[in-house]
Amino acid sequence: MTAKKNKSAVFRNSVRTYFSKPENVILLIFGILCTLATIMPIVAIVRDTFKIHPGTIDQHLTGRTSGYSVANYIDLFTSRLAMTNLWKPLVNTLFLSVLSCAISILYGGFFAFLVTRTNMRFKKYLSSIFIFPYIMPQWTLAVVWQNLFNSNAVVGTADGLLANMFHIYMPKWWCVGLFPSAMVLGLHYSAFAYIMIGGIFKNMDANLEEAATILDTPKWKIITRITLPMIRPAILSTILLVFGSAMGSYPVPHYLNFTTLSTKYITMNSKYTGEASILAIIMMIFGLLILGLNQISLRSRKNYTTVTGKSGQLSKINLGKAGKYIVAIIFVLSTFFTSIFPILLFALETFLPNPGDYSFLYTGDMSNLTDKWWITKENITENGMYGQQGILYNPTIWHAFKGTLILAFACAILAGTIGTLIGYAVAKNRRSKWANYVNNIAFLPYLMPSIAVGAAFFILFSNEHINLFNTYTLLIIAGVIKYIPFASRASLNSMLQLSGEIEEAAVIQDIPWIKRMTRIIIPIQKSSIISGFTLPFMTCLRELSLFLLLCTQGFILSTTLDYFDEMGLYAFSSAINLIMVITLLVTNALVNILTGASLDNGIGG
Repeated sequence: MTAKKNKSAVFRNSVRTYFSKPENVILLIFGILCTLATIMPIVAIVRDTFKIHPGTIDQHLTGRTSGYSVANYIDLFTSRLAMTNLWKPLVNTLFLSVLSCAISILYGGFFAFLVTRTNMRFKKYLSSIFIFPYIMPQWTLAVVWQNLFNSNAVVGTADGLLANMFHIYMPKWWCVGLFPSAMVLGLHYSAFAYIMIGGIFKNMDANLEEAATILDTPKWKIITRITLPMIRPAILSTILLVFGSAMGSYPVPHYLNFTTLSTKYITMNSKYTGEASILAIIMMIFGLLILGLNQISLRSRKNYTTVTGKSGQLSKINLGKAGKYIVAIIFVLSTFFTSIFPILLFALETFLPNPGDYSFLYTGDMSNLTDKWWITKENITENGMYGQQGILYNPTIWHAFKGTLILAFACAILAGTIGTLIGYAVAKNRRSKWANYVNNIAFLPYLMPSIAVGAAFFILFSNEHINLFNTYTLLIIAGVIKYIPFASRASLNSMLQLSGEIEEAAVIQDIPWIKRMTRIIIPIQKSSIISGFTLPFMTCLRELSLFLLLCTQGFILSTTLDYFDEMGLYAFSSAINLIMVITLLVTNALVNILTGASLDNGIGG
């Protein structure tokens, strides 16, 4: 009896000791919540693949209006439409993801090398502007690509600038399909490669390469045996992030007329609901595979010391008196077309009387421009506006703008707070298997394609039992789960840099945990933690793939843009693009000014 009492007392003491540490409580609470928030949508969408939906193909195949069946799987994988509905989109998606990775690494990595290891000019300006395409909405460059290269003769749409002004007609493969989609996504995500590879180049010990040079080692051997192994972890991280993001991209292939799993999901969702859910499951499986590869790489990765206590002065490659300016000017021009030109083009589009009508440029007649898209106050007499008021007076646009800000602030605060707490708790228990699990389960939604995550939340929260469709509640839930990884990884990386002695000294003085966090830990790592709040805010402002299925067109800016684009009101969609881009750039600039936090901080010099 005494032994039982002793065991019970030991157990109670162990539990009390465990829960006396805030980090353990945080891990337990958010481990359970993140598991439910990640697993429940997956279970819901798997269930949906077997469910018979009235009025869809599975009802026709089974002759039933309810119940469960494997008819969706059989039809998707074996019917005469299997090539059109599954295999071709799957192959296209894989090609798109792989090419996007290659372009982003080559472009972003080469730029990182030039900024950190050469004497190229205008580094500070180029470093700041290079990340603009990532800050902007994903479809920005896709729309710019259309407005530059499309032509009525080749793709049957309004003439772009080249066709209209110079009668240059680009081939179809250049205008639509795999190539432009991969180029746009590669340029959009090249900021990942620049930030990750540039960070390693910036801190790499120059002695390693200098020693090889002294030993008369050929340049190609230095690059393949020393430089590339050093940046291999950054390249792998870029591949993991870009591959998953490109696979779930809907707007870019949608605008550039390229069939992928994401675009096929949208077109199949109404009549082939169960089969569309299978496509979402396939995309999720790739997300799980990416996470698995990441874990394997972490276990097997060779340990390269890139920062030493005796690091020599980094030797810069001399591009020559003219070369350093020529290379810089090339990148000034390329970043102009990916960063500044889109803003100018969207502004111009809002003054054109008809899409693609650039006649004022070669006639010099400014009367060919119009301000009706901006200042029309009524919606009855003005032709060509489909009953819409001008942009400045349009209630749909400004209601959507207000809704987008509400959504972005809510997601930033919740995802930022939760992610910061998870990062703190994981850092405090870095050798714990449970902490490792919580870290992975919190990061998993980011690796899953956005369209698949949106589909899972749509199925889970839009049914006969619970219906949150077209509510901010559902958008906030989906956004928070999707964007927690931004804050958790930023917090974890910063917390791992903190010595445990800092908090231990406060514990010895019996300072409460809340005070330790607000007075000591958060102020020390302010910059990284603020980034964990800023990234969800900016990403949420420009998100379309995640929210496309969760609300009606016109509820937030991104879906409103899609709505006006489908109506053919390109002046309105260009204006919304302009509003979003300016909001994002102003937000980013304010955060930089007020806090010093910047995506490219420390790389550009």
